[in-house]
Amino acid sequence: MEFRPCIDIHNGKVKQIVGSSLLDKNNFAEENFVSTQEADDYAEIYKKFGLKGGHVILLNAPGSEYYNLTKSQAVKALDAYRGGLQAGGGITAENASEFLEAGASHVIVTSYVFKDGFINMTNLEKLKSEVGREHLVIDLSCRRKNNDYYVVTDRWQKFTNMKLNIEQLNELAKYCDEFLVHAVDVEGKSQGIEKELIQILADCKITTTYAGGVSSYEDINMLKELGRNKINVTIGSALDLFGGHLKFETVIEKYCN
Repeated sequence: MEFRPCIDIHNGKVKQIVGSSLLDKNNFAEENFVSTQEADDYAEIYKKFGLKGGHVILLNAPGSEYYNLTKSQAVKALDAYRGGLQAGGGITAENASEFLEAGASHVIVTSYVFKDGFINMTNLEKLKSEVGREHLVIDLSCRRKNNDYYVVTDRWQKFTNMKLNIEQLNELAKYCDEFLVHAVDVEGKSQGIEKELIQILADCKITTTYAGGVSSYEDINMLKELGRNKINVTIGSALDLFGGHLKFETVIEKYCN
């Protein structure tokens, strides 16, 4: 299990938010932490420790008045750690190469592939053709509905018809290099991990990163056990880099290796 760092950018600032609170209307999000540092400052920290595969997420919609400011922060981070970070948020076949050229190792996609609540294979094939499978991460962030997990899109606001199960994961694995999965219902709440979701992800054939709810070192150990040491972890609000109580260096040196 590896530690995968994150840089979430909203309204032009590095933040940790409650994932389920994010709204395009009025660019609203319930905030846990707003950094006084720039996105590239975090990229430099991750570079210093040799941490790769972290994600830079643009949390504003492309039509938002804050989008360009958020994008500017993202590009600064990607340039500071070229090849060390992945970029997501509003990725399409038309703009994906721009983020790779800015320094991203991969682009992360959800809404462009899950269009209007359904998987759009034309868009997926187009994006794969544009950047190559080796540079593509599919974000399968999900929320519970009727005791199952369903992929959500448009900054986690809209449910799709895709129920997360191993059959779907194995099929989508043919098109991408990795999966990124935020457990949106617990994202930013530091109230514990989604155990059932992790057990589903443990059977993935490709590299998978889980994010959401990690609040203690015990949670990390449980994730390692349930995920059979195959699932990587992202920690946001609970990490001391973002005002939390878990020590960054302790996490990467003692728990994630």
